[in-house]
Amino acid sequence: MAQTTDIEVRPAQGAAERDAALALRRQVFVREQGIPPRLETDSRDDDALHLVAIRDQEVIGTCRVVIDRRTAKLGRLAVKLDARGAGAGAALVQAAEVQARAAGAGRIALHAQAHATGLYAALGFVPLGAPFREAGIEHLRMEKQLG
Repeated sequence: MAQTTDIEVRPAQGAAERDAALALRRQVFVREQGIPPRLETDSRDDDALHLVAIRDQEVIGTCRVVIDRRTAKLGRLAVKLDARGAGAGAALVQAAEVQARAAGAGRIALHAQAHATGLYAALGFVPLGAPFREAGIEHLRMEKQLG
């Protein structure tokens, strides 16, 4: 799977990595951003592909991919505070794209937090529509055609 210097990105392997990914999401979304815990997880977690970014045998980033017909929905991208800026976020998005293509998706869609739209734009995502609030945070719907 994708590799950025000393960061390996791949599907979570086993319950321990999946649990570490969910714990990281709680840290970032619930503790740092104040999102209510009931909004952070949902029933899609059970059928989602959970990707992890690993550095020094520690989960430092995660995102999930849900395939819905020919659309891959990328969400819950989170990177550990002290690991931000090292390329884990971009590597996770790129790995999600590889997985989406492999699953037969023709496009990948996401709701980007306003502060993260530059990351997604740099990776070829285009904004669709007006900004909106989700879980109390401004977001923008973005999409990338997978060709």
